Parts: sequence; structure tokens; C-alpha cells
Amino acid sequence: MTIVDRTAPTDHDILDVLQARWSPRAYEPVEIDEALLAKALEAARWSPSAYNAQPWRFVVARRGTEAFDRIVASLAEFNRMWAPNASVLVLAIAEIANEEGRANPTAVYDLGQAVAHLTIQAHADGLVVHQMSGFDAAAAAEAFGLEDRLQPVTVVALGSLGDAEALDAMLREREHAPRARKPLSEIVLAS
Repeated sequence: MTIVDRTAPTDHDILDVLQARWSPRAYEPVEIDEALLAKALEAARWSPSAYNAQPWRFVVARRGTEAFDRIVASLAEFNRMWAPNASVLVLAIAEIANEEGRANPTAVYDLGQAVAHLTIQAHADGLVVHQMSGFDAAAAAEAFGLEDRLQPVTVVALGSLGDAEALDAMLREREHAPRARKPLSEIVLAS
């Protein structure tokens, strides 16, 4: 397997786990280490949320299960090219209104924090994560019988890093492309 250094070329020192985190598409089709999956979900559970509402819900689907196949069926064609090799696909859901119907305007933001915590914990433990917006949220909601107040926001591929050389040419090129981010001067509006 060809190993590529994907460490981010940061302008300032940040935590090693943040600098090393990236979103691969090459996954080794192996079973997930259940203890590491539990740690990643526990990290998500302890993320902050407005009013401690904890408006995140997850469908955790292991490869080879019906739930996994339902999530794969909701993916955009591009993501179906690589995501089925992941050990686990997680449908990340925001509870945008409580059971009484009161809207939670920060639910998607809070879910994002939970997924970020899951991502960093997984990466720190040697797993890799790739978050995808390329999926049919309505199809995913229907596949799992979700109430209208539960909004699918993203699908997360989770597992062990695979060999990028096994990907098709277009995906392999993306896997090896240099990492880049906008400079702070473009994203900080006032300081």
C-alpha cells in the first residue's frame, strides 16, 4: 500500500490530530473495531450543544447489514464508487424540533459539533472518516422512517485506511492531491 503524508501545511501550530486529519476515500473493507467505534460515538455524545439539547441522532450501519445497504442506496453516484468499502456508514441526523414541535434553530450546528468530535476521536484512534453531503436526505429519511422533525444532514464513512492505488484514476488523483485551505485573511472578517 502506498502511504501518502497528508499532514496539513498549517501556518500556525495546531494539535497534531487536527493537522493529520483528512478525508480519504480509500477504505479497507474490514470489520470495525467495536471499541473504537464506541469511543467515537461517546466523543459525539459529549460534544456541546445549545441549552444542552443534544439534538443529534445517528443511524450506525455496519457493512453487510440491511441498514448499510439503505444508506448506500441514498448516496450520490460519485460516493457509491468508494463509500461501500467503509466499515461503517453513519447517517447523521439533526433533531430540528423537539417532540412538542418547538423548533431548535441550532440543531444542525450542534450536530456538526458532534460529528466533528466523532471525527477527531476516530482519527486519534487510527480510524479514518469522510463526511458526505452527496446523498438524498429525503430517501434516507424514508428508508429509516424518520419523523419530519428529524433531518438527515450528512453521511459519515468510518473505517480503516485502504490503498489509494485500488481506487479508479479520478478518485486516486483526489486522494493524492495537495491539501489546501483558504488563508485566514479570507475567512476572518474582523479581528
